[in-house]
Amino acid sequence: MSYVLEVESLTKTFGGFTAVDSISFKMRRGEILGLMGPNGAGKTTTLHMLLDLTTATSGSVKLFGLEYKNNREEILSRINFSSSYISLPSGLTVIENLTVMARVYGIRGRKRRRELIDGLMERLEVTELAKRSTRGLSSGQLTRVCLVKALLNSPDLLFLDEPTASLDPDIADKTRRLLRSIREQRKVSILYSSHNMAEMEELCDRIIFMNKGRIVAVGTAKEILASYNGTSLEEVFLKITRETVV
Repeated sequence: MSYVLEVESLTKTFGGFTAVDSISFKMRRGEILGLMGPNGAGKTTTLHMLLDLTTATSGSVKLFGLEYKNNREEILSRINFSSSYISLPSGLTVIENLTVMARVYGIRGRKRRRELIDGLMERLEVTELAKRSTRGLSSGQLTRVCLVKALLNSPDLLFLDEPTASLDPDIADKTRRLLRSIREQRKVSILYSSHNMAEMEELCDRIIFMNKGRIVAVGTAKEILASYNGTSLEEVFLKITRETVV
């Protein structure tokens, strides 16, 4: 079986502190893989290494069977990232930002770019924001615009960090529905980090649970609940975080 993502013994240290401690996992095409754990567990550092924003101390990352060292441009053309905690240039309007990003992603032709942008904006219900300055957007509006940005290059692998954290329940539900639809239509693989336990259980095929830089559990939500004799992911989260379970 070929994998879209293969992580082997990935480690990151900062001085004497080990933020990520020799983690290994694989991700299949079309899989929604959850990444969860308490603050400081190493999730963000892991994401940064997977995106080649942070250099690993040791270990390896392969995307589509390739390593960044000699295949950076090809890999980046097939992935994208969105987070509730990133921004876009505030001096531009929403449509200007998205047009610039579409050009950066190599989407040629003014008409094609505009049709793509308009279609995604409609699906994420941000069409009315097109001419608004990005600096004037609420956190929820900016989150949805950043999701449009992340989908512009039709990625094969999408990294999402707390993508619904600033959204109201209605828009969060619509966003999850959109992600499932994209997965089903295009077999997009999604690495999904969130603290929303119900969301993780509903959306993810498998979940990786990190604590103190290590992977402490991997499996479906049902498998993890069974392993920790829990009735909910929130209960398991508290057990692992508080170290009440060996």
